[in-house]
Amino acid sequence: MGHRLLLVGCGKMGGALLDGWLRAGIVDHVDVVEPSVATLPRDPRVVRHDAADAVADAPRPEIVVIAVKPQVTDTVVPAYRRFVAPGTAFVSIAAGRTLGYFGDLLGAEAAVVRAMPNTPAAIGQGISVMVANDHVDDAQRHLAGRLMAAAGAVEWVEDEGLIDAVTALSGGGPAYVFLLIETLAQAGAAAGLPTALAMRLARQTVVGSGALAAASEEAAATLRRNVTSPGGTTQAALEVLMAADGVQPLFDRAIAAATKRSRELAG
Repeated sequence: MGHRLLLVGCGKMGGALLDGWLRAGIVDHVDVVEPSVATLPRDPRVVRHDAADAVADAPRPEIVVIAVKPQVTDTVVPAYRRFVAPGTAFVSIAAGRTLGYFGDLLGAEAAVVRAMPNTPAAIGQGISVMVANDHVDDAQRHLAGRLMAAAGAVEWVEDEGLIDAVTALSGGGPAYVFLLIETLAQAGAAAGLPTALAMRLARQTVVGSGALAAASEEAAATLRRNVTSPGGTTQAALEVLMAADGVQPLFDRAIAAATKRSRELAG
């Protein structure tokens, strides 16, 4: 049996979620509030509205998904306070907006789930970390998890304070991986490879390695050792990358800086 949802905002992430719900057959009906010219799927289960007022008389949804940018939540979210009731939960993917923040906008009795997805969700390969307030019941928690699973893997935490580190690691992680591709390609070009070839090699190496890691049950350290012949070329490179001033302290500082900034943005 499908579910009735209300999706507020249908940009890249909201659109990716909507496509996933439709493919998985999770929903019977989705009211989508999207004032821009974004193209929505031509599907009888999807009804588009230009503003919150247009759904004022719509049947109560089981889940209201808030998928607008964090900088507009102050003005957008209060219009949906009318849906706060025991049968409805809110799921937010707005970065930096806490459970307490939504409690202030919607009322202390609102059932709210906060989710932190990342951009590979656009192709169904993301990962979302979720945390719920005390008003979310087991059925709502299960449905919220199913909705986010349509865009990739899902993890739950009980401590909302961990979301800042999640934001730093998996939220920003795709950017770090793309930087790795750039860096590998530049290093290859510096070693004499044609620039375009170096980029193709770097891109596919990261893509293939990620696919291998996903398909293998072995730890990342084991996979690394499997590639490394004693005294060989890979070991020579790893001695540089794993030195005391190598990659690990750089990433420690990077993740710490992003975690600190996430806490600042959350207020």
